[in-house]
Amino acid sequence: MALRNQVLARLSETDLALLQPHLKPYELTFRRSIEKPGKPIEYAVFPDEGIVSVVANGMKGAEVEVGIIGYDSMTAQSIVMGTDRSPNSTYVQLVGRGQCIKVDAFRKAIDSSGTLHKSLLAVVQSFMTQASSTAFANGRSTIEVRLARWLLMAHDRVAGDAMFITHEFLSVMLGVRRAGVTMALNDLESRKCIIAKRGIIAVMDRKALETLAGRTYGVAEAEQERLTGWKSAKKL
Repeated sequence: MALRNQVLARLSETDLALLQPHLKPYELTFRRSIEKPGKPIEYAVFPDEGIVSVVANGMKGAEVEVGIIGYDSMTAQSIVMGTDRSPNSTYVQLVGRGQCIKVDAFRKAIDSSGTLHKSLLAVVQSFMTQASSTAFANGRSTIEVRLARWLLMAHDRVAGDAMFITHEFLSVMLGVRRAGVTMALNDLESRKCIIAKRGIIAVMDRKALETLAGRTYGVAEAEQERLTGWKSAKKL
């Protein structure tokens, strides 16, 4: 059976065999918590579909997304780096399914194979580049540009063009007020880039979104392709 998750799909047969006996089905239900700030990580999750958010937690409950993980990547990246926890929250934002492995078995597999560890480190580096691009976009770009970038990233990781996303959730992902999200969505609709209905956003003109996003989108994606070989089917 072909593997949907691209981290698993690109491993050698030998390295995959270290993980496969321990992989179990994992349901990505909305808002399901995968990693809690400062708490030991229990599982590494390899999504087959759906999207997971990695979110930084500030004072007074403030949250802002630092990166997203889909079928191109995996959670538990702190384990790959040799520690057991992260200061960030990781939870499901778009539902789907995947596979998971308990951390003890995951760590044992990494320790037994240098080639497996090297492959997973490339995944971590590509995610770090994505997080850097997020910081650049958040610090230098308008809400409309940041929204265009986020929609492109999500579009890369879902089947089809429609995504079930609320204004409230986008406000957390972008670190802005709901009113700002509404204005930005209205702007993208007026440009005919998207159609936004209650809880659903459909990409209508990807090229226009790419033009609007400019340099905030593409750098991390090119680095991910260089490091891991993954490329969104939407860009082929």
